[in-house]
Amino acid sequence: MPAPLAATLVFPDNNTECNEGVVVNETQSTVTFDWNASQNTDSYEVNLRNLNTNTSFTTNSNTNSAGITLERGVPYEWFVVSKANGSNETASSSIWKFYNQGAGVENYAPFPAEALNPGRGETINNSGTVQLEWSGSDVDNDITEYDILFGTDSDPSALLGSTSNTFIDATIATGVYYWRVISKDSQGNSSESEIFEFSVQ
Repeated sequence: MPAPLAATLVFPDNNTECNEGVVVNETQSTVTFDWNASQNTDSYEVNLRNLNTNTSFTTNSNTNSAGITLERGVPYEWFVVSKANGSNETASSSIWKFYNQGAGVENYAPFPAEALNPGRGETINNSGTVQLEWSGSDVDNDITEYDILFGTDSDPSALLGSTSNTFIDATIATGVYYWRVISKDSQGNSSESEIFEFSVQ
């Protein structure tokens, strides 16, 4: 039996503000998610993650769309898993982020940054210096700088530095290091990434 192929996401678009939802109440709205149907697929599982609280949930659909009620004024990440009856194989789409529009929000906080290097949980062999790299994005494209908290504490609070780049050098020795990125925009909004960790042998 042929394995299902990955779906292509359509809406809400990546790194944008979604303002097409149907308002349920002051705190919630229902958004219709759309994706292109994939081959050899009988059903789809829509995976969503609230980027403020890091909580995830899923919705199943037999068509290539699903109406899902979300918190307003909150950033989300989403992807679709294609499934086929009688097969254990699945295929996942790419992962997109969007802001679900809130009441009267003029400017959105940046999306939480994602670690690029070192990878999460990665072990590196060279002590001395490492270049921390991350990716940042914002609906309004007005990120001004990043504050990098770094250290051996599992909840890092020491400021390594502030930069408008998406990389910064850190001095390392053998051990486990933790870091997080605070993204700031021109309107005074900010967001904190998850805590990333890596080891040095």
